[in-house]
Amino acid sequence: MPMIEAKVTVELPAEKRDVLRAEFGKAISLMGKPESYLMVNLLDKQDLYFGGKKLDKGAYVEVKVLGGVDGGASGKMTARLCEILQKELGIPGNAVYVSYWGTANWGWNGGNF
Repeated sequence: MPMIEAKVTVELPAEKRDVLRAEFGKAISLMGKPESYLMVNLLDKQDLYFGGKKLDKGAYVEVKVLGGVDGGASGKMTARLCEILQKELGIPGNAVYVSYWGTANWGWNGGNF
């Protein structure tokens, strides 16, 4: 069960949330994971700072997956996430920060995968 959580500085109206959810759903295949198990959490109007300065338009995205994180796949995923956030929210790639987390244990429905 992959999870993408995006914290963005801008407001996300319902239609933008729907677009991001759909685009993140397509993008997760770059990590070799199915959209059918993807959970997405979108947090808007966040105060994000980098180098002591508040970002007017910025994003911090966490991508969590069951198993390890492949460096090549995560590189492609970062590029795609930056494209999505630029196109949909006007957040430039140099203000998008992405972290990847792999885990051997992921619980769901009363048990672990």
